[in-house]
Amino acid sequence: MGLKLLELMKGIEYSLKSGDIEIDITGITYDSRKVKAGFLFVCISGFRTDGHMFIDQAIQNGAAAVLAEKEVDVRAEAALCLTSSTRQALAIAAGNFYQHPSRALRVIGVTGTNGKTTTTHLIKAILDEAGYKTSIIGTLYGMIGSQAAEMGHTTPEAPELEEFMLSSLQAGVQYAIMEVSSHALDLYRVDGIDFNSAVFTNLTQDHLDYHQTMHNYLLSKLKLFNRLAVKDSNFTVVNGDDGAAQEFIKASANHCYTYGINKNADVRAENVKTGMKGSTFKVKWTKGEFIINMKLIGIFSIYNALAAICFALGEGIQTDIIKSALEKVEGVAGRFETVNCGQKFSVIVDYAHTPDGLENILSTARSITPNRLICLFGCGGDRDRTKRPLMGEVAARYADFCVVTSDNPRSEDPQAIINDIIPGLEKVPDSRYAIIIDRREAIHHALNLAREGDMVIIAGKGHETYQLVKGIKYDFDDRKIAAEILKGMKKK
Repeated sequence: MGLKLLELMKGIEYSLKSGDIEIDITGITYDSRKVKAGFLFVCISGFRTDGHMFIDQAIQNGAAAVLAEKEVDVRAEAALCLTSSTRQALAIAAGNFYQHPSRALRVIGVTGTNGKTTTTHLIKAILDEAGYKTSIIGTLYGMIGSQAAEMGHTTPEAPELEEFMLSSLQAGVQYAIMEVSSHALDLYRVDGIDFNSAVFTNLTQDHLDYHQTMHNYLLSKLKLFNRLAVKDSNFTVVNGDDGAAQEFIKASANHCYTYGINKNADVRAENVKTGMKGSTFKVKWTKGEFIINMKLIGIFSIYNALAAICFALGEGIQTDIIKSALEKVEGVAGRFETVNCGQKFSVIVDYAHTPDGLENILSTARSITPNRLICLFGCGGDRDRTKRPLMGEVAARYADFCVVTSDNPRSEDPQAIINDIIPGLEKVPDSRYAIIIDRREAIHHALNLAREGDMVIIAGKGHETYQLVKGIKYDFDDRKIAAEILKGMKKK
């Protein structure tokens, strides 16, 4: 694949400072280490480093052209283009280079604080059941058919995203289902993607280290709905029970379908029952009703299922296919995932890492646990500090005992993170907790505390198979470690 630099720059306001605008470009990247002969290197001013510092390395690796937003010097053999925002230009150039594959796919974007991963997987399950070929990209992986690969971010940067869309198209995919993060929307990563449907799950506190205010966070999420072209076949899906619902409904230029439990909605769940073995509810919509008996647990899972059902009905998929697909789903990795080694108490691993996410998990656990509820959790480093005491308060309010530990401390001191959590724990009268910084030791302690009929929630990391400490990525999987400890306990 190759394209003239002139063609690559279509739709971008730029000035050519040096070199040949007709030069052939064989690839596009913002990472100087990934540059190969003939590539366009796009200099991104990042949060921790600045791509403009790596121009020489990019040229040494074979860059034929450089796109920058600062006055820089490059060797005469490389073309240099200047633009006002390389982040915006990267998305446009990537779309041009890969020839806009999303325009030939039906692309569903799911945004919201919680539930994106499960909702995208439930949509995929329904579409697969209906006989369509699908791809999915998000927190867990990028998957085309049955081939999966890690993508790094919930929503990757534009070149990786466009390449994924092209690979999807080449594999015969008809529907691409995508988690769309607020960072991706704010940093223009999805500007080149042609979405056909946008789904909003919920809006609660997260990422305020980046967005600063909830209003800014909301505005970032709304960008997905604002991006949707007005077409008869395009539509949006909104959680009508969420406090921000009206903002998303107003932002929908296309037809908007709502779902919910508590309010009038186009797609509504009634007679809701949820327990350790699964959930049952009746779906009522404008054209009838049907019963869903699924294996997923909790009210939050019912909301995720409603989002997927609402999309599927909007897409014209038959109710028997929807029912069949959802009732087959066993679960999603790291989302209320059971670790069962024959012990007489329940162990659940979950990705919950926001106050609302933790409350969803713990309120569900509380309602189905016959005896004590033990919650192990921490908070990520270099992230929104204001949510730490909130998570402490939520955990103390629902759990009989909390074990506070490290999550992914990143560059921060784990004890300093825990010190931010403690005021929330102390807000709850008679709260009981232990502080154990080492996460393996903390899991061991929580499991040793458990007795018959108790439930242990290990929250925060879910599907993750690593722990990030001082720039080093260590192997760490809550599910595997819990299983090892449980097996060891049985031998004693």
